Amino acid sequence: MHLYLLRHGVAEEARPGVVDADRALTSDGRKKLRHVLQAVAEARVKPSLIFSSHLKRALQTADIAKSVLGYEGEIIKTKALAPAASAEQVWEEVRIHKTEPSLLLVGHNPLFDYLAAFLLGASNLKVDFKKGAIMRIDLEAFGAQPRGILCWYLTAKLSASRE
Repeated sequence: MHLYLLRHGVAEEARPGVVDADRALTSDGRKKLRHVLQAVAEARVKPSLIFSSHLKRALQTADIAKSVLGYEGEIIKTKALAPAASAEQVWEEVRIHKTEPSLLLVGHNPLFDYLAAFLLGASNLKVDFKKGAIMRIDLEAFGAQPRGILCWYLTAKLSASRE
């Protein structure tokens, strides 16, 4: 399985009167996200399922990914991708869908910093998962502990340098 982790794009700053879950992507965040996803689309990435956290900025990110990558299915909301969820909860969600060829997971930090390391079987590894970045991890087995292979990691800054 190809597993893609996509952290939401740059979102509005927290401010009084706005619930964290309702923070939206900024126009700059949308632009940078499109650059990243266009590069990924050129590499012929086609997720068979897209999962997202229920927070607005993640759902907006998933919608942009759906459009740019030509995904025709529904975006599946899951609590396993909430910011305070655990890597183990995400792994259980992935294992349920282990027959799928590729999954795209859209979520947040601090979860994605830990999740990337966990999926690579290196829980002590430090990963700095940037906003709007995407990572591909390949999985061949779905035992109790993941042992993924890091294939690539693309940040907004790197994708902007392609122009």
